[in-house]
Amino acid sequence: MAGQKYEVQNLITTLATRMRAIELITEEIPPLTHTDTGEKALRWMDEFKVSHLPVLKNGNFVGVLSESDVLDKMDLDQTLDVLFDHLPRPYVLAQAHIYEVLAKMSDLRISIMPILDENETYLGCTSVYHLMSLIANTGSIKEIGGILVLEVNTLDYSMAQIAQIVESNNARILSSYIMSSPDSTKLEVTLKINQVELGSIIRTFERYDYVIKASFQRSEADDDIQTRYESLMKFLKF
Repeated sequence: MAGQKYEVQNLITTLATRMRAIELITEEIPPLTHTDTGEKALRWMDEFKVSHLPVLKNGNFVGVLSESDVLDKMDLDQTLDVLFDHLPRPYVLAQAHIYEVLAKMSDLRISIMPILDENETYLGCTSVYHLMSLIANTGSIKEIGGILVLEVNTLDYSMAQIAQIVESNNARILSSYIMSSPDSTKLEVTLKINQVELGSIIRTFERYDYVIKASFQRSEADDDIQTRYESLMKFLKF
């Protein structure tokens, strides 16, 4: 039962585990067309606070334009189809999971991701800023509670047991995040818990031989995380 409850509580679970790319489209970022100029492309990138923009030709998606590529050109009054013979064409399909979208954007280091249907018709795009906002809202970052960071052996990891320990103290996990390193046998499990006092929960974990790497109360953690989150959003947007 604890494991089943946890499935509803995992990081980016309540909404994001069901989020498909088509649900991530933002209306705030329009595509360029092949007849737009390099100067217009730079102006739009500055206006929409991104370093990439999708490009369409006759309504068809032809590729993604980067700020650095435009800046390499001499005559920015020329149209994009004159300035560029070829553009990289990264995209995800409408039914792609949010994890796939995030992974692809991270691998390619692009600030927007075009979203197409199965016929490769352009539907829209999403941005790093938009995704970060969604993740923050679905990851319970803004919820009141405490934060607990555990270190566990990979082979000993059991979220069902972790959830059971938390729930045995009349608390529940609002969200969680797991970090691992390829050269380590340890996992770092960060829990957001719906209680600001974590003393009894910590003692229970210690009785089960869990290593507590860090713990934070509302006054110390949530306000700091909220501040850091707001700073990150400002950085991404501006």
